[in-house]
Amino acid sequence: MKFLARAMMLTSVLAVAACTNGGFGGDDVYLSGDPAGVEDGSANDPRSPLYFQQTVGDRVFFAVDQSTVSAEAAAVLDLQADWLLQNMDYTAVIEGHADEQGTREYNLALGARRANAVQEYLVQRGIASNRLKVVSFGKERPIEICSEEACYSKNRRSVTVLSTGLSS
Repeated sequence: MKFLARAMMLTSVLAVAACTNGGFGGDDVYLSGDPAGVEDGSANDPRSPLYFQQTVGDRVFFAVDQSTVSAEAAAVLDLQADWLLQNMDYTAVIEGHADEQGTREYNLALGARRANAVQEYLVQRGIASNRLKVVSFGKERPIEICSEEACYSKNRRSVTVLSTGLSS
């Protein structure tokens, strides 16, 4: 019994000792201040376009024949504005898109209204207008192609595409 108790005690001490390095040296994130696992330009880097696209969100969606920014879209655009305010080196092209219903001309105009609505929203949130450009693709660049609402709803969107050196 004494042997079993000593063995368990020794095992416990060794386990605790193996889990710590005494707080000195090594790759201790709390001491070094270096963000662990963050590679420049990766989706984990809060300053990168990949982070913007995947974490902040680069697109908002619209209802049928609408260019009004919904509450859901406003939440994403608020995050976009915050990111753009913190990352002044970037400019953006705001793409307006429509579903494939309707004429080419109508959808180009609708895409332009959507892109302009997003631009106006971002400008109201403090983004300089010379950092934003708009373009409409209408129904020319669908994400989904089918004759169902599930596809149509993915195509009624505005996408914020980041770049550098675009302001004029």
